[in-house]
Amino acid sequence: MRIKPIHIIFLCLFFIITAFVIIDRIEFPVPKGWPKPVYDFKTNAYSKEKIEFGRSLFYDPILSADHSVSCASCHSPYNVFAHTDHALSHGINNHIGTRNAPALINLAWQNSFLWDGSIQNLNIQSLTPIQHPDEMGISIDSVIKKLSGKNYYKQLCLKAFGDSIITKDRVLKSIAQFELSLISCNSKYDSVAKKQSQFNEKEAKGYQLFKKHCASCHVEPLFSNYTYKNNGLLMDTILKDYGRFAVTGFKNDSFLFKVPTLRNIEYSYPYMHDGRLIKLSEVIRHYANIKQSPLLSKELQKPILLNADQKVDLISFLLTLSDTKFLFDTSHHFPRSLLNNQ
Repeated sequence: MRIKPIHIIFLCLFFIITAFVIIDRIEFPVPKGWPKPVYDFKTNAYSKEKIEFGRSLFYDPILSADHSVSCASCHSPYNVFAHTDHALSHGINNHIGTRNAPALINLAWQNSFLWDGSIQNLNIQSLTPIQHPDEMGISIDSVIKKLSGKNYYKQLCLKAFGDSIITKDRVLKSIAQFELSLISCNSKYDSVAKKQSQFNEKEAKGYQLFKKHCASCHVEPLFSNYTYKNNGLLMDTILKDYGRFAVTGFKNDSFLFKVPTLRNIEYSYPYMHDGRLIKLSEVIRHYANIKQSPLLSKELQKPILLNADQKVDLISFLLTLSDTKFLFDTSHHFPRSLLNNQ
């Protein structure tokens, strides 16, 4: 069979396109010594182009009904993708939510999301704040319509998916890709774990206190086991948040909230699901004066009693979990390309 020139051209085009697709996909960077991520990358292949698409979406208030709120409004890169200026999340029309915005880091190792675990798939997680009336307050169909009218986003979509057709699935998966890229693993603690540095005396003592009193829930190296615990906080009589009970309907799930990571805790205040505690010293005081109840998680049945020096030591260790390299990494900050395309 004679191969015609046109066939050769088509074969060349096929291999060129295939090569681009292979180059487009990158390996997800798992830090040395960390467990395997639980996120299923088969559902959403990791790529730089999707990350950049999602990055612009994350910072663009076009995702809200009145163009006043973006994902970054509650998840600031300067606060380890949490927020510190108020206890509860704020949305469109000055609406106030019922919970504190958690830090968005190391999400590939989590299989459920939000304080109550009501979302089990990161690929659809962002749909909740987009469509919530007190947050971004807009239907995803309206978002797609607005984005489809922007050449900037059509070009980003083209680079990420091979054509410029913006869909719900592509938008949500691109936001998920950007969030997956937010890996924090370069704290002093990590340096010590790699034997590149050492704790000082107070940090070393604090580490021992941490392992004795905190490590059962805040498991290394992620500093959370991402389960749900009742940590003895009394219910806010205004918010009346019953935690995971609202998801499952099981009485024993009352006041269960997700165990947050302690990584970058220096920057992720205020603390707890409703942001009621401002300082780490207040958190330590809470666990020393915890109120006993039948639903209190077993790990906290005994109060954590520390003297003044031990409190300083524990906080000294917790500060070694701060990752300033991550905090000031401009690759996941507001994209300059978005400035002229809003």
